[in-house]
Amino acid sequence: MPKLNEHYQDLKESYLFTEIAHRVAAYTAANPDKKVIRLGIGDVTLPLGRLALEGLHEGVDAMGSAATFKGYGPEQGYDFLREAISAYYARNGVTVDASDIFISDGAKSDTGNISELFDTDNVILIPDPVYPVYVDSNVMGGKKITYLAGNAENGFLPLPDPAFHADIIYLCSPNNPTGAVYNKEQLKVWVDYALANEAVILFDSAYEAFITDPELPRSIYAIEGAKKCAIEFCSLSKTAGFTGTRCGYTIVPKELVFTASNGEQMSLHQMWNRRQCTKFNGTSYIIQRGAAAVFSEEGMRQCHENIRYYQENARIIADTLTKKGIRFYGGVNSPYIWFECPQQMESWEFFDYLLNHAQVVGTPGAGFGENGKHFFRLTSFGNHENTAEAMKRFDELF
Repeated sequence: MPKLNEHYQDLKESYLFTEIAHRVAAYTAANPDKKVIRLGIGDVTLPLGRLALEGLHEGVDAMGSAATFKGYGPEQGYDFLREAISAYYARNGVTVDASDIFISDGAKSDTGNISELFDTDNVILIPDPVYPVYVDSNVMGGKKITYLAGNAENGFLPLPDPAFHADIIYLCSPNNPTGAVYNKEQLKVWVDYALANEAVILFDSAYEAFITDPELPRSIYAIEGAKKCAIEFCSLSKTAGFTGTRCGYTIVPKELVFTASNGEQMSLHQMWNRRQCTKFNGTSYIIQRGAAAVFSEEGMRQCHENIRYYQENARIIADTLTKKGIRFYGGVNSPYIWFECPQQMESWEFFDYLLNHAQVVGTPGAGFGENGKHFFRLTSFGNHENTAEAMKRFDELF
């Protein structure tokens, strides 16, 4: 019989959103007359922008002619998209070489796959609460995780302990689930720490387009020295509504070079390139055409029209929580609102209470880690009518 990867036994019994779906399905089956409003999973609801659609159609049309047909594309992504992303960063004041950008089917895949570049004998530092993929992908690989406490005292923006050594550091800003955003000074502390410890920061910036404060960094490469210590992941899922279309990218600077145990120099850029060439056949040409249109100035303007719609939903949620005197985080430079469960309830208890008494679905903070046990996440990705109705029910309930 085969020897299985028994590290799968170390995973939590159920993936967070699978458990949520199970509980909601059971409730709706028992209460078919009740309208359930879902503000839990971070899935978008507005359609793609006009330019993105035109780009997709251009890609489809190209596949219908022998002269323009595309077969296997470059595993790293087509140059037209990599250059469009590089230009987008430049408009935001950050220099990123197009050749350092790798196109993929989303940040979730890449943040999970990146762990393949690192040995099991590393000190891996992950903030708690945290997006479950960071944790589960390392548990599957048999890697040991050290947790860094994010809590109300540090505004869910933990900083490093100079006395503690880490090799791999996961950061997400704007954060999922808490909505908190690191400022430049705080990120500089992390970059300096990583450089001092010869560590690598895995920086998830999937929600950067929701930042409205010009003083807040939208890329870790806005911080001096970051290209020597950081890999950045980003996604079009929330920026452009590509949750069902699937496109993201990872930036691996060529400056990320470390010494192997045999004394040889190893480049993370070259390693990731080899990994992708071995295990990935590239993102669809059609999707990349749509993505390139997104990164044009007009394409991004259309994306921000949708983002402003979601930001209005966040305001509706935040206003209700403020009215009720409930402490919360996020909702301004992030699509997520993270708040303290009322009446000192634990998060799964509050999930069931909110579902049964108000027919509103959110995400229990305990699913993101121990420090989320008494917190709850709502998303702004619904429509205005449902969001307003959900918060009306919430207001009446408390």
